[in-house]
Amino acid sequence: MFDELSSRLDAALKKLRERGVLTEPMIKDGLREVRRVLLEADVNFQVTRDFLERVQQRALGEAVLKAVSPGQQIVKIVHDELAHLFGEGRPALNLHGRGTNAVLMVGLQGSGKTTTAAKLARRMSKAGGKPMLAACDLQRPAAIEQLRTLGAQIGVPVVAGEFGADPIAAARRAREQAEAGGHNVLIVDTAGRLQIDDRLMEELGSIKDAVTPAEILFVADAMTGQEAVTIAQGFDGALGITGVIMTKMDGDARGGAALSIRGVTGKPIKFVGLGEGVDDLEAADPERLAGRILQMGDIVGLVERAQVAVDKAEQEKLEAKLLGKGGRFTMEDFLVAMRQVQRMGPLEQLLKMIPGAGRLKIPTANLDPKRFKHVEAIILSMTPEERQKPNLLNASRKVRIAKGSGRPVAEVNRLLKQFEEMQGFMKQMRGMMGGMGGMGSLKGLMGGPGQ
Repeated sequence: MFDELSSRLDAALKKLRERGVLTEPMIKDGLREVRRVLLEADVNFQVTRDFLERVQQRALGEAVLKAVSPGQQIVKIVHDELAHLFGEGRPALNLHGRGTNAVLMVGLQGSGKTTTAAKLARRMSKAGGKPMLAACDLQRPAAIEQLRTLGAQIGVPVVAGEFGADPIAAARRAREQAEAGGHNVLIVDTAGRLQIDDRLMEELGSIKDAVTPAEILFVADAMTGQEAVTIAQGFDGALGITGVIMTKMDGDARGGAALSIRGVTGKPIKFVGLGEGVDDLEAADPERLAGRILQMGDIVGLVERAQVAVDKAEQEKLEAKLLGKGGRFTMEDFLVAMRQVQRMGPLEQLLKMIPGAGRLKIPTANLDPKRFKHVEAIILSMTPEERQKPNLLNASRKVRIAKGSGRPVAEVNRLLKQFEEMQGFMKQMRGMMGGMGGMGSLKGLMGGPGQ
């Protein structure tokens, strides 16, 4: 997320960050480079100009020019103003406590509305809600089936109209069923077009009247860049959207749409989609998004991922072994920890959430998800006794494991060496690691200590 913008903005701020003394010409010169980076990232021109005016006004203040670390002060100002671009506070869905709240999902075809509707339902269900999904995109049979499949996957009921039927009547019927079933949220997936047209807006306006939504969320494809802002303005003018969900933020989007859309429409970004999985939807916290852009990390986001992905019983068992007196870290424990890290998402994404990790020169090959599978195959090719006591592995056993896992013997030896180093690391850090047992597996998969 924001990879290209993040690296280029970090390079633009580096000169300012490293200077012990800053003069007004230095600040203006540095901000000109920031302006170029933002415009090349497809950020709206007016949004860029207003942003830099605010930064420059604050940066040229006497307190910054005389600060002990003026460069870091500049970075803090840029961070605060980036957060301001995303919105004030942490945007939340405006849902009332009683009855059924309808949430209308709108956007162009291909923006990811159907998948996002399911992700939102999943998020609400895990938070203790009782959502229902309504398939009102009746122009595409695939959309109806896709929502039914996703609903079954996440355990949320789906009300679907028939292909070619009246979507307004389907939406009205879905509302009635949601109210009768005691569902507190009805998420309505609607049809899209390749571009905005009057017929689409009339249909969406009628669905809006039929379900009286508490929220109208515009689903924007981050890959469309500045065009997403223009499209958002069109939907807002016709329907009065209440918020935005940015999808495909894990792609190579330059970030311009995300930074511009609130400044132009005045509507907050409420969620961001970071993948195809049903759990790949995050709340759009302005402070944390700004921190990611400036490579300050997102520890809160990392913890939230861990809370969702990590099995509590497995974690407590692992903690007891690691922190208890005489605890011993085995290959079985390593496999459990590794699988928990895998469930949190791609390793490349996790590292970017750790402050400063974005600047580390880590070989791309070390972040390849296939490395997890290779390590898993090697461990699963061991007997239960060998996983508990790796010192039993002599040359003949290593050859057997290599054949069973389809990996070379050298790779088996490398894993055993890294595991041995990890065991020593665990002994040294036992009193400090607390509940972070999974971090040991990260260290090992990155190539072991010193690599």
